[in-house]
Order: sequence, then structure tokens, then C-alpha cells
Amino acid sequence: MNEIRALWLNTLLRIADPVLNALAADRLKETMPVRGKQAPEVYAACTYLEAFGRTLVGLAPWLACTGLSGPEEARRQQTAALVRRCLAVATDPARRDYMNFAEGMQPIVDAAFLAQGILRAPQELWDPLDDRVKQNVLAAMRATRTRKPGFNNWLLFAAMIECLLHYAGAPDWDPMRVDYALKQHLQWYKGDGVYGDGPQFHWDYYNSYVIQPMLVEIATYMQSETRHPWAQDWQKLPDVLWPRLAQYAAIQEHLIAPDGSYPLLGRSLCYRMGAFQCLALAA
Repeated sequence: MNEIRALWLNTLLRIADPVLNALAADRLKETMPVRGKQAPEVYAACTYLEAFGRTLVGLAPWLACTGLSGPEEARRQQTAALVRRCLAVATDPARRDYMNFAEGMQPIVDAAFLAQGILRAPQELWDPLDDRVKQNVLAAMRATRTRKPGFNNWLLFAAMIECLLHYAGAPDWDPMRVDYALKQHLQWYKGDGVYGDGPQFHWDYYNSYVIQPMLVEIATYMQSETRHPWAQDWQKLPDVLWPRLAQYAAIQEHLIAPDGSYPLLGRSLCYRMGAFQCLALAA
């Protein structure tokens, strides 16, 4: 492993390890601080699933790597096993760190990131799970269905959850939620690689945080579905969506100045690690 790769890997693990180690030990709620000046009880209800889901969605591509060797491969295997323990704890109602999938609106968001992370590395994060843990994860995902997603990028959260249910072979996966999210975002395309966040265009980083990555990954995943009567509607979507993602990634690349700075645009500016997810995914 060269020096630059070691730096990136160590940075990744510095971010992920505190969440994963605490959760695997059933001590995340005990040890993780919750900060928020307004309605701290609201933050406390969603903070832990947010931390786990968003950590996993960034970590999963590395966990899915094949062909590694030496200390990096050993650490990859160790971390994958750690995440599997975290999944067991987070979805077990008997554990202290059992997470909120059903109260408030936020759980549908972070359950979708959790599902996206699993689907980015299913051979490591789903297939090896025992049946009890799988059923707990699916029950947690189903619990979000009582939430009505907003008429915006939230449609993709509902669709991503259904993709995991589909991968798991759940007979009750809902193709309507998938189809609606895909077709509606096609309607919201504004041109030049940019989608509206709902009917209106928003000049922020949500095309990178959520819209482009989830849209292309849902469509690419659903190419594997050939039995459903609507499957033919989904088959050609990746050929349309990936070039749009690449175009938006090129725009993002031009936003980065020689000193590494970039414009502060729109809402959710604290999500610095996600602002260029689209560019990373394109690369």
C-alpha cells in the first residue's frame, strides 16, 4: 500500500471507527454526544441512525473491494465483520442501541442510506448475515413505510429501501415506489447534468448528496429485475442517467479552486464529506 493510499485509508477509518466500535459494543447511545440548540430530543431520536447509515454508505465501496492483500485486506475483513455486528445491534429491539426507524420523518432518510450502503457491498454486508439479523434489518426497513416521503429527493429514499427488500427476496417489495421515484426524477431534469429537488431547481449540493448517486444506483440495480411487468421501463435508464452524472461531476470538478476551496452554496453546508460524492462516484 503506497503512502497516499495509506493516508486516505487512515482518514477513512478515523471517521468510521468511533461510530462502528461503539455501536458494535452496544454503547453508541451511551458515548456519542448529541448536539443541537433546538429540540435536542428530536436530534437524539435520529442522530444514531444518521451516524451509522451515512458512515456505512461512504465506507461500503472500500468494503466491496476485491484483490487487496496484506494489512489493508486484513483490515477490510475486520471492518466488514465489525459492520455486520453493528447491523445486528442496530436492528435488534432488545439492544440498548436499537435505532429509531419509525418515529418522526427523519428515519426514512437514514434507513435509505443504510440500505444504500448494504447494496454497495452486499457480498460483505448482507449475504453473510444470519437469518435472524436479516429479518431484523428487513423489519426495520419496513417500519419506514408509514412515512410519506416529500415530493422531492425523498422519493429516492423510499425507492432505495425497496431495492434492499428486493435484493433480500422479500415478496412484499413495492415496485411502485421504485418506478415513481425514477420516473418523477426524469421529469425534474433541468439540463446540463442537473436535476431539480422536486419541481424547482435548488442551487446547492443535493445533486451530489443524494439525487445523482441514488438515482443511478437504483436504476442500475433494477436492471437485474427482469420478471416484473414494468422491468422493460427500467432497462435503458442507466444509459441515460450515467452520462448526466458524469456531466454534473465535470461541473463539480470545475468548482474546486487550485487551493482546494469550493463555493458555499445552499443548505446543508455541514455535509462537507458528501458535497463531492457525485464526483467520487463518477471517478
